[in-house]
Amino acid sequence: MNAFEIKNMSKRYSKSDRFELKNVSLTLPSGCIMGLIGENGAGKTTLINAMLGIISKDSGEVSFFDEPECISSKDEIGVVLGEDSFPDMLNPIQVNKMMKGIYSKWDEEKYFDLLQRFDLPEKKALKAFSRGMKVKLSIAVALSHNARLLILDEPTNGLDPVIRDEIVDIFYEFTRNPQNSVLISSHIVSDLEKLCDYIAFLHRGKLVLCEEKDRLLEQYGIIHCTAEELKKIDSDAIKGEKVSPYGVEAVVERRAIPAEFEISPVGVEELFVLLVKGAR
Repeated sequence: MNAFEIKNMSKRYSKSDRFELKNVSLTLPSGCIMGLIGENGAGKTTLINAMLGIISKDSGEVSFFDEPECISSKDEIGVVLGEDSFPDMLNPIQVNKMMKGIYSKWDEEKYFDLLQRFDLPEKKALKAFSRGMKVKLSIAVALSHNARLLILDEPTNGLDPVIRDEIVDIFYEFTRNPQNSVLISSHIVSDLEKLCDYIAFLHRGKLVLCEEKDRLLEQYGIIHCTAEELKKIDSDAIKGEKVSPYGVEAVVERRAIPAEFEISPVGVEELFVLLVKGAR
């Protein structure tokens, strides 16, 4: 079973808008975590909002749990879209009462356990919460109604490294159940490199690649050479490069590189940076 499948999704806000999400197709198998990466304005939030029906899409199809074109149950999907998910005058106890009326599978005990784990005061109004505290509250809500899929747009943004690491552990725990899956967008690529099974890379509204993380890191590597040496390599095998006074650093497809070149391993963050340069 797939947690979700997107086929040929496109979205343009207006004819005068230069940005366009164009023919994006993504599939996430159940039990896996997909990291959605891309620079600011690449289309990550547009993609997530369109797949959830928050904004209309111009074309394409979305299915969740192999059920076409609809979200079968709001209980099945936990969503974190930012820090301002709840009215500022509420406190976490009042959020609990509100969620009990929305989700048929609301787990009050789990919710209050997460509040304690995140060190969130139950009776303090959200207007007194920091950005990080509001994000942690949204994550607590998303994890407290027995969802099978979490969709998280920059959930660790604004959190200190200790809390980010704790939240990454919580997502690991969530996917120990083979029916549970996560789609997480973030510009903190190091978090995604530790966490994800799949990496999807958006650039200017287009999907540059989507692949299993381990296979991706096997497929690509880094070479350091001169500009003249780079000319010996098939241009199709060069996915991005950075030129400096000291030479050229390029991300390449390993299988197409002559044996005379030494290929170093590439991390997801290096791959992302150099692919953006290549796409430009």
